Amino acid sequence: MAGNTITKPSDLSCTPSRAARELGLKRGEFDLAVHLGRIRTAPDEGGGGRRVAHAEIDRLRSADGFPETLLESVRTVGTTDGATLMQVTSTRFTRLARLGLVVPVTFYLNRYRAVVWLYLAEELRQFAADRNHTALLNGRTPEGMRDQLREGLDLRPRNWRGRHLGFLLRQADGPWERAGALAALLDPVQVAEIVQDPYERAYLNRFRPDPPASGAPGSPAAHLAERIMTAEDPDEISWLRADLAQVLDEARGHRPAPRPNSEPTAPQSAVGRAAPRPTAEPAAPRSIVEPAGAPPTAEPVGPPQSPGEHPAEPAPEPGRSRGMLGWLRRRSA
Repeated sequence: MAGNTITKPSDLSCTPSRAARELGLKRGEFDLAVHLGRIRTAPDEGGGGRRVAHAEIDRLRSADGFPETLLESVRTVGTTDGATLMQVTSTRFTRLARLGLVVPVTFYLNRYRAVVWLYLAEELRQFAADRNHTALLNGRTPEGMRDQLREGLDLRPRNWRGRHLGFLLRQADGPWERAGALAALLDPVQVAEIVQDPYERAYLNRFRPDPPASGAPGSPAAHLAERIMTAEDPDEISWLRADLAQVLDEARGHRPAPRPNSEPTAPQSAVGRAAPRPTAEPAAPRSIVEPAGAPPTAEPVGPPQSPGEHPAEPAPEPGRSRGMLGWLRRRSA
């Protein structure tokens, strides 16, 4: 009967791939919309990642100007198109980006493994429309800023990290997830100095997001993405470490890291391998008197003999003959 129908969570939501198709977005555009808070997601109760409620899809599709408005809100441009949009030269646009006045929203690596920064077209239009920025767009760059540029200042990686951290924290569902987001921007050595308990560190790594996909794991492109993801400036590292220590205290109170129920008192053998038993001194084999003409028999191994029994026969030398010939030699010895 209809009254007894059980509604499953999967009937009320869908996967990100399906949601992207229903909204007319490419997967990269969908992920960016989620990061920017344009699309709300929820964790899957079954542990299969995040899902999008059908009600959220209906809300977006019923908005005015759909789908053009949604597409425009996640449109990104590179340096050349960004400069055209702001009506400045590419050189001036790059200077503004290096000074941190315009902030990249994502990046990718081209075929030459060069970093290509992308910016939200919507934000660039807003920057160009602000009258306070007229001198920066059309006038001479202030002397102090020129000195910073000559010294090699480039705030694009740091500003992207700050923005990406905001994305990660927005999707975090608890203190351990927030701690993992902060740890993702620190070098593992820095994390190990703060989280000295190996069980806590292993548990924290479960919630540490990976860098944006940029090639196969271990490839030069992946190493470059990891370097961009890792904080470098001393002040940036300092506040990340302080925030991580604070969030970890909250996480410990919320749910301690799992650890074995009892600590072993002695080193254990490897899983599936029996621990070696203590060995005693090898016992000398007893000489066995056998009937003439009888075939040789295996000599039993037993405990050391007490005085009065047959004297122990010396162990056979390496390479000594075996079989009938060896038995006859022993009888005649």
